[in-house]
Amino acid sequence: QVQVVESGGGLVQPGGSLRLSCAASGSVFTFKKMNWYRQAPGKERELVATITSGGNTNYADSVKGRLTISRDNATNTVYLQMNSLKPEDTAVYYCKANINGYNYWGQGTQVTVSS
Repeated sequence: QVQVVESGGGLVQPGGSLRLSCAASGSVFTFKKMNWYRQAPGKERELVATITSGGNTNYADSVKGRLTISRDNATNTVYLQMNSLKPEDTAVYYCKANINGYNYWGQGTQVTVSS
């Protein structure tokens, strides 16, 4: 059985930083493409960042230059470093992990950017 758990969300002032983590546990044999999504109130879930097993990354235009996705294959963990946060970054952030050929979603972590 595989579990995916996000952590690191919270309340931060505009211009601040947070680092989100997404850890996969259980019977993880292959740990491939990982994605971070977010969903703001009243909006559809949107793709924020992607990282492949080889370390190639891709970002939504709205977060380029401010958010950085990375991964540690030794611990089956993916990170999202968020800098220069804006109020419009407020959302629940979800991790989607491709593990053993299947996609698993975490439960989400709330990020609130407010003064």
